[in-house]
Amino acid sequence: MIRPDLIALSYGGSNMRRVIAVAIAGASLAGCSSFSWDMFKSAPASIAVQLESDPPGADARTSLGQGCKTPCSVSVPAPDTGFSVTYTLDKFQSQTVQVQVVHNPGDAANPATTVTEPNPVFAELQAAAPSPKAGKPVRPKPKKPKPATAAPAEVAFPDPNAAAPAPAAPSR
Repeated sequence: MIRPDLIALSYGGSNMRRVIAVAIAGASLAGCSSFSWDMFKSAPASIAVQLESDPPGADARTSLGQGCKTPCSVSVPAPDTGFSVTYTLDKFQSQTVQVQVVHNPGDAANPATTVTEPNPVFAELQAAAPSPKAGKPVRPKPKKPKPATAAPAEVAFPDPNAAAPAPAAPSR
């Protein structure tokens, strides 16, 4: 008769190896269903862009969506083309500055780099023209009365009940 405890010893733990091999095979097959070549692509590089303005304190917003109050720095994903930064501040005209993205391919000695020009991105804001006040309308000043002069003589009106005056004699 064969003893079961000897059978387990004779395999030398190969049952455990089989279980591990089956688990690895199952996990690798499950991973194939979600496999994508995109996993080998690097994430888009982000670029730190310094934003400055004169006067400081302007709201700066990139066309990519990031924004801050100057002076500040934002991190933008490196686009293939350029982008713009728009500066706004109360009582100043808004200004938009175009930013170019320059991709420098690397070589054996230097890694690839991506930079923006200009960096820092600077805007000198111009004061806005004063707007007309939307207050009350201007009313003309009232005219002062003229100084009183001698009172005019009283005009006598004829009494309507009185007899009509006699006609004047014709002159010859």
